[in-house]
Amino acid sequence: MNKIMKSKNSGKEEGEITSVVNRRLFLRSAGLATSLGTIVLGAACSDDDPDPMIPGTGDAVDLGSGDIGVLNYAYALEQLEAAFYTQVVATPYTGITDAEKAILTDIRDHEVVHRDFFKAALGDKAIKGLTPNFAAIDFTKRDAVLGAAKLFEDTGVAAYNGAGKLIKDPGYLLLAGKIVSVEARHAAVIRDLINPKSADFAGDDIINGDGFDKAIAPADILTAVKGYVKDTITGANVGK
Repeated sequence: MNKIMKSKNSGKEEGEITSVVNRRLFLRSAGLATSLGTIVLGAACSDDDPDPMIPGTGDAVDLGSGDIGVLNYAYALEQLEAAFYTQVVATPYTGITDAEKAILTDIRDHEVVHRDFFKAALGDKAIKGLTPNFAAIDFTKRDAVLGAAKLFEDTGVAAYNGAGKLIKDPGYLLLAGKIVSVEARHAAVIRDLINPKSADFAGDDIINGDGFDKAIAPADILTAVKGYVKDTITGANVGK
């Protein structure tokens, strides 16, 4: 009987390990193309040294116009996500598993790469470092952290989809397409952590009847995230 029970438990453990490995491979396969290689190497970070941005002062921030405005818009959102996941990894919620921390660390590393890529691409046209406001998030609770992560990832995907049509430079559009695919993988993994082995990873709250993800305009996205940033962000001329 003990041998039988051991065999059953071993099978269960193997299944759990396989699930964790598959999730991590899913995330790791989401790397950007070699065009981001230099930024990836420069932004490589460890668990203890995520290279966070120097925070801003809570001032008014104008994203600018044209493609620069779109890039600054993406940069602002990536700053928010990078800061969030940096906090999550630095102060893990109660009961976090090794597998969950590994996944959230992978996501943090991706967001830091995205943030640093936009900062480098924009050069002296980049907006300053923003001041995040995560006072409403209880980082000690799993539900609160994963709920916020779901909001940020779903919002990020919809933001890129909504801004794509505003980009005039085909090179920028190509890179945005590569980044939004990574954000979509993040969104799917977070949804799976919240409700494992369900259809929520591509729920009908984000995917419409034609099989397309949501696309939301910059003005609406900035309204949705303004509670998480102390700075007042103006994006009236983004893409114009």
